[in-house]
Amino acid sequence: MMTKPKIGWIGLGHMGVPMAANLIAAGYPLLAYNRTPERLALLDCPSAASPAALAAEVDVVVTMLSDDAAQEAVLFGPGGVAEGLRAGQAVVNMGTISPGASRSTAERLEKRGVEVLDAPVSGSVKPATEGALVILVGGKAEAFDRCRPIFDVLGKRAFHFGGAGQGARAKLAVNMVLGLTLQALAEAVVLGEKSGLPRDMLLEMLGEAAVASPIVKLKLPAIAAGNFSAAFPLKHMAKDFRLAVAEAAEVGAVLPVTATAKESYGRAEAHGFGDLDIMAILQALRG
Repeated sequence: MMTKPKIGWIGLGHMGVPMAANLIAAGYPLLAYNRTPERLALLDCPSAASPAALAAEVDVVVTMLSDDAAQEAVLFGPGGVAEGLRAGQAVVNMGTISPGASRSTAERLEKRGVEVLDAPVSGSVKPATEGALVILVGGKAEAFDRCRPIFDVLGKRAFHFGGAGQGARAKLAVNMVLGLTLQALAEAVVLGEKSGLPRDMLLEMLGEAAVASPIVKLKLPAIAAGNFSAAFPLKHMAKDFRLAVAEAAEVGAVLPVTATAKESYGRAEAHGFGDLDIMAILQALRG
């Protein structure tokens, strides 16, 4: 990759905008598409009229979409990426979709001579902006090597876990730890509040104790301020727990705590907390 490939970027949500901006800053020619066109104004680059038109003009298509349905529609729906692809291109999905959907995408596109990677990321808006994400990759080693320079711009480390779907499985594993950690943090705060512990002292203690992981320290100021604006929307965590429980059933893994957390985040989403930050699980538990 002596000459930087032209990248087609699809998906300009909380994460997609800073990630695409980092590639532009690194000198990659970039063409963008977003289903809500007003988001395109957040990037200094040209845009395409459709996913198919975008795919026809680029070397690598990167999608940063929220779920299986969005990925399927953008890739294989009318005017989708698949209509504009040609042999020799690469398609990289960096959103969190199911391992099954990742494998299906690879099977369909690799038959056409297109390289496919599932490469979801660990990290929220701040590391996305700083180019410090952790990238979890599934797909052929040759495709991983081809796209590694792109990953080097977007993240501090890229892990190649094996074939198609393995990156998606790794993402479910890391997000389980994230969701369970914040569920535990929220429950600790609720117990402390109900027990009459001074909240400021409780939060300070949680930030100094052995349980003070980086994500706990990151969320404590938001809890103190009552600020639950979304860095990582709770609805995405609820979706990830559903995917994790389904994957556990498929591979025969017993995950009792994860199954309980799935119900907790699902209730929070159903009660209107889905568009707030994942830490709004605290507000849901407060009732």
